[in-house]
Amino acid sequence: MQILTPHVYWAQRHGEIYLRVDLSDAKNLDISLQENNTLQFRAQGHGAKGDNEYKFSLEFFEAVQPEINHKSTQRQVDIKIKKQEERWWDRLTLQGKKPLFLAPDFDRWLDESDAEMELQAKEEKINKISVESRVRKDPYLGLKKGYLFMYNLVQFLGFSWIFVNMTVRLFILGQDSFYDTFHTTADMMYFCQMMAVLEVINPLLGLVKTGFFPAMIQVAGRNVILFVVFGSLEEMQNKPVVFFVFYLWSTIEIFRYPFYMLACISTEWKLLTWLRYSLWIPLYPLGVVAEAVAVIQSLPVFDETRLFSLPLPALLGHSLSFSYTLQLYLVLMFLGLFINFRHLYKQRKRRFRSRKRKVQ
Repeated sequence: MQILTPHVYWAQRHGEIYLRVDLSDAKNLDISLQENNTLQFRAQGHGAKGDNEYKFSLEFFEAVQPEINHKSTQRQVDIKIKKQEERWWDRLTLQGKKPLFLAPDFDRWLDESDAEMELQAKEEKINKISVESRVRKDPYLGLKKGYLFMYNLVQFLGFSWIFVNMTVRLFILGQDSFYDTFHTTADMMYFCQMMAVLEVINPLLGLVKTGFFPAMIQVAGRNVILFVVFGSLEEMQNKPVVFFVFYLWSTIEIFRYPFYMLACISTEWKLLTWLRYSLWIPLYPLGVVAEAVAVIQSLPVFDETRLFSLPLPALLGHSLSFSYTLQLYLVLMFLGLFINFRHLYKQRKRRFRSRKRKVQ
């Protein structure tokens, strides 16, 4: 029986050599690596010259490891050999002239730069799996996400009710709706702002990554306006400034809360994301200005009613008006605006920078 040479196709990576022997239904396989770094192959099978015995030998360009992994299928024989050192070879064989039976395996072929990228991707995947395996899974993660989803859903529904109520009344009554905003929406606003206290507690419990101080500044500031300035003074409850404060608050929140709600279920709407990270730019400063107007309008009322005044000894006078505290609060309000504005700007910059990297 005539001994023939099969067609052999090869490709490489930095650490391995791949050989594909075009021999179907191969049997009596004899594959070995000789001491002179030469691969010897002999097998019976169906090749280019029909059913015969085929053999070949290859002396590799550099040293390889002695272990040979091979797999025979109905169509071919696949051989994988590891290099002794992980580096790119200029060619497969030590001899400069390529054997006639040898050709590139274009199904596996990569140039050196592509192979480096493939290797880097594999290393990144391995590192990611390694990090994930070291991170202990939180057994209460589902419960935490469920709680946060429900909290954001309730707040979204509450502020949506306020926003829709005020908008409908504005279209029907026009400017007349400015003067009874508090009496028609205060109960729901009280509920939402009392619930918002949880936004200060959640970072302390590690439920969210949001900073504690920005949340405390916003929640405390709003509650001072709602409960102290509006809630305790009937004279303030009929003023148009209530409409503008409530409307600006609810406009911001009807986009913020659904964004966080969807984040709990790993869902993102691009338009909603843009609105959440962009609408605050004009609305947040306008809201602070409206709150400042409310505080300024309440100063003479507190002076007149002496509500929350601090009693003083007889030598110093009767009492210290609460309006002085509110004047100090005005200064702190704009300081808080600067702190929160910077915090929100950093959030926006980080968010859209990461999105840009994903696109690239």
